[in-house]
Order: sequence, then C-alpha cells, then structure tokens
Amino acid sequence: MSIHSCVISPHLKSSLSPHAQDVEKSQGKYGRLFPELPALSVDEQVLLLLGRSGSVMDASTAPSPDMQDTSTDNPRIPAGFTFLGQFIAHDITADRSLLLHHARLNELRNFRRPRLDLECLYGAGPSGDPFLYDLDDADKFLLGINDSGALNDVPRNRQGRALVADPRNDVHLFISQLHLALLKFHNQVVDALRLQQVPAASIFDEARRLVRWHYQWIIVHEFLPLTVGDDLMENILEIGPQFFTPEPDEDPFIPVEFADAAYRFGHSQIRSRYLLNSRGASGQVFPDCAGTCPVDQARTLEWSYFFKIPGAALPQASKRIDAKLAHPLIELPARVVGDTDIPEQKSLAYRDLERGEALGLPSGEAIARLMDVAPLTADQIGLSAMGWEGETPLWYYLLKEAEVYTGGEAMGPVGGRIIAEVLLGLLVCDPTSYWHAPDGWSPTLPAATPQDFTMADLLRFAGVA
Repeated sequence: MSIHSCVISPHLKSSLSPHAQDVEKSQGKYGRLFPELPALSVDEQVLLLLGRSGSVMDASTAPSPDMQDTSTDNPRIPAGFTFLGQFIAHDITADRSLLLHHARLNELRNFRRPRLDLECLYGAGPSGDPFLYDLDDADKFLLGINDSGALNDVPRNRQGRALVADPRNDVHLFISQLHLALLKFHNQVVDALRLQQVPAASIFDEARRLVRWHYQWIIVHEFLPLTVGDDLMENILEIGPQFFTPEPDEDPFIPVEFADAAYRFGHSQIRSRYLLNSRGASGQVFPDCAGTCPVDQARTLEWSYFFKIPGAALPQASKRIDAKLAHPLIELPARVVGDTDIPEQKSLAYRDLERGEALGLPSGEAIARLMDVAPLTADQIGLSAMGWEGETPLWYYLLKEAEVYTGGEAMGPVGGRIIAEVLLGLLVCDPTSYWHAPDGWSPTLPAATPQDFTMADLLRFAGVA
C-alpha cells in the first residue's frame, strides 16, 4: 500500500494495549508511554565508562582529509536529514532542565507546544515577536546580510546573536542555514500568494498555513519513511498506533521514552566531518561549525551536498545509526557544555545516558517484550566485555537495535515505532494540521512530482538550491 494513500483508522481505540489509555503525565506535558515498566538502574561508573573518550561509544576513527572513507556512511539517508530531525525536535520540545540526578517527571517543563506547527520558526507571529519580521513588509521574515552583502544568514544583532524564535536553531552552522532556508521558503510563499491576489489581510496566515502543511507532509512522507523504514511506516498508517494514542481534541504530552531516548538517534547520525560547498569548505559540527556567530559567504551551505537535488551530484550520506558517536561529540567544546572538571561531562554519549538514568527510563529489553518484539541478546548488545550483565539503557539499546536489524540504515522495530507513533500522533491530534483538511489535502506548491513535496522541492522553491 502506498504511504500516500494510507490513513490512520479512527476505529482502533478498543484494540489498543491497556497502557495506551493510561499514561503518566507531568504538568509540563511530558509523560511516560510505559508507566507500568520499572526504571532501569545503572551504576554511574558504567555510564561514565560507556560515554568516555576512547570507549565503546566513541567512533574515534579520524575522517580522511579527502572525505573518501565511506565505511560508516548510511547510503539510505542523506546528511541533511540529521539536521531536519534536530529542527523537528526544537519544534516540539524545549526542556531547559539540567538533569544530572534522579528527577520526578513533574520537574520537567516543555516550553513548546507539542505540535508540528513551526513555533520555533514563527514565534508568536508579527504582533507577538515583531523583531523576527521585516519592518517594511511584516508578512515576511527579516533576513540577515553576510560579509559579501548577500541575504545568506539569519538576522543577527550587532554582537552576532541570531534573531530567531529559538536560539537552539543557531547552535551550529547546519541548523542555522536550515532555519534560514525555511525563512526564505515562507517569504517565497508570501510572494506566490500575492501573485494569486490573495487579500492582503490574509497573506501572512495563509502563508504560514501552507508552509506548515508542506513541512508536515515532508515529515510524514519523506523524513519518517527514511528514519523508520517504509514497511513500519505503512503498517502504522494502515493499522493505527498501538502505544501513543492521544485524543484528537486534546493537547498531547511528549513521552520521555521518545524525547530522551528514541529520538536521540540523530546524535548517532552526525558525521565526523562535512563538506559544506563547492568552494572546498569543510568542518566538524563542533568546534569548526559551532554557531552563535555570523556565517561568512565562504561557509554558506550548498544544499546539494546534503539533500538529493535533481540534476546535482549525490549528496554526502549521514552516518549509520549505531551505538557509536562521532568523536567530536565525545569531546564537546566548553562553549557547548560549559566548564567542567569531569571529562565525561563533555561527552554527548554520557550526557544522553545520564539523562535516561535521571528520568528513570525502562530498559530497552523491557519495552521490546511489552511490544512483543524479541529482545536483543547479550551478544548483540555487546556490553558483557565491560562486565555489565544487566539489561540495557534504552537509548543505547535502540541504537544497537538499529545496527542489528538494519545495518544502521534505519531504526529498528522498537525505536522506529516510538518515533513514528509520536510524530504521527502529534499531527493527528492537532486540528489545524493538514491531516484534518476537509476532503483531504495534498501539496499545492510546485514539485518534481505533482501532489507530492520533498525537502528538495522546498529548497528549490525557497531559492536556495
């Protein structure tokens, strides 16, 4: 069955797993998908050992200077989808807590609406956040001028800080340039609506709706199939979700199993080094491409290096999804993590593991059993050599699951289901999403394939590819 013709059945509520109707929520709209499962307790020394430099999660092989080593490449997923995934995370979650100890769920606060509505792009709109918009044309976003005089940067203040709705969208070059592409996409949609003589008073709202709906379409029809696999995606669309089932008219919660484990798969997708453009610029995400500073023209991204653009050479691939992180993520710079005397606290691997421990996430094996999926064996997990004989931290387990089931080309059955059900669930319970358009909806903007829309189409319409 084609993904494009699938719909989630509205008649599945009675067949859902019992716990699907009984989740533990926080007042800040985080919750647990599996409240009946016990927390996994892992000794702190094990987490330190897993996450430290040179240990099992450190993909420490240095990238070749000519970028010809493709041994860790994921041929299925272009590199740009790593950063689209990060952008999506910023759209639906903003938890500012620093969890380095055990925490109750109600200590978490989500400062984002749990909707795929581009709040991290639009903020509160021209009236609520006027600094995001052009003073001479309030229907459009303000753009930034770079060192060559081109509108190829996000707008910034005189100290170089980005004027964007979510400062996390300037944490590194890649997401900053993606944010810029979406600003330009909106502005081009405004121009298109004016050519259609849409009433001036309706231009902004109509442009925002079209941008949101095309973005949501990309998530359902491109990002998720690449991330979780076509078969699992079609299964969920045809049969319906089994574990994340918010009511269509309720404000949903964000499951911690999603936010603090499954969806952190993207950390494993980051390459050790990226080519930026045809001018030969390259760099590591950190520290070479760290953000919060103006983007020079020489380092402006060419999107054909990150997404499949018709007529261009194939883009560089994302890294395979496995239980290893590129070495620059194991030794993050102080500007990202702050000053610390504990070397492991510079490691994103350790920080992700510690967060799962602090939130009392269940083991990966426990969730697999609940989903009626055969758990990975100890040999497949591969931690016995470290002396660890217990069950596995959820984030590490789901990365290993991807490695075992798909060779790292997509998520496995447990991690993939959590990701797909949550993102689809957020869309389904949002009455303003394209899912609830009368008589159905398919993309209306120009695209390589009529009634479809991909990231390549978005970038070309925005005038950046």
